[in-house]
Amino acid sequence: MERGSLYRTGLMDGEYQPEFTAYYFKQWNELHMSFHRHDSTEIMYILSGVCRVEVRTQEHLSPVGKQLKKGEFILLDAGVPHRLIVERDSPCRMLNIEFRFAPSSGRFPSLRQCLDGAGREVAAMLTRPFQYVVLRDPEEIYRTLKSLVLELDRQHAEEGEGDSAMVRLLFAELLISLSRLRDEHESGNHQEMDYYVKQCLGYLHENYDREIRVEDAAGIVNLHPGYLQRIFKLHTGETLMQYLTRLRMDKAAMLLLHTNIPVADIADYVGVGSRQYFHALFKKHMGVTPIEYRNSLHAQKDAPDTISEDF
Repeated sequence: MERGSLYRTGLMDGEYQPEFTAYYFKQWNELHMSFHRHDSTEIMYILSGVCRVEVRTQEHLSPVGKQLKKGEFILLDAGVPHRLIVERDSPCRMLNIEFRFAPSSGRFPSLRQCLDGAGREVAAMLTRPFQYVVLRDPEEIYRTLKSLVLELDRQHAEEGEGDSAMVRLLFAELLISLSRLRDEHESGNHQEMDYYVKQCLGYLHENYDREIRVEDAAGIVNLHPGYLQRIFKLHTGETLMQYLTRLRMDKAAMLLLHTNIPVADIADYVGVGSRQYFHALFKKHMGVTPIEYRNSLHAQKDAPDTISEDF
């Protein structure tokens, strides 16, 4: 076992826990680092600005340079020589985390146990060795990294160590997100249009209860509304507003089924300002009015069990 390497550790074959050798936020205003290597796997995530990471690989005697900007990160395997370059006129802020693995102490679930049910995705990534990979993040990786670092800080302050069930669960989530992102990258599906559409979908799912215009979504992803409409329909088969309406009606049906919220108030919960318009939309999508939908569900719940006589 090589405990510092993500893919040479045998992570899915035994009971291991992560060990974090470094984790920090850092503003670099100018830096020309010498080549060095770690006995841990490293993630360098760019929060703002730009930087250059040069890597010496087994395939290239000369360093391979990668320019990184906001929202991108590099995943470096243990033992890979690399250096960071930040120019004076282009400062860079990053989140850095370095980790390796050790046998699980047994106090909390091991990583393999935390990955139960999703371990196949991670196992697939671990069968494709890498020295480094540069990926663009749809913000999923950053949210998990940030939560992980803050939890490590909290655990260290309270207990003097950085190991807990929450830390292991967050790290397992990070591995799953990394495996999915790398799979998309290698399959060629993680192109720029996919990134914008995913950002837009996330915005719709987080804000469907508010008034949304195409211009609002376009502003979130910094695209022209017409261009966003074209790529959105290309990738989803629906216009942005068609998707939003279907999302709202699905949410309304869920609220009618699982809550006692008055039917008259459901429109406000799903971002449809007019109750009359909400009723018309719901009937168009579901074939019945909201009241009929709820009553039919209640009737099904209250109906006595019967045995068919059709033998």
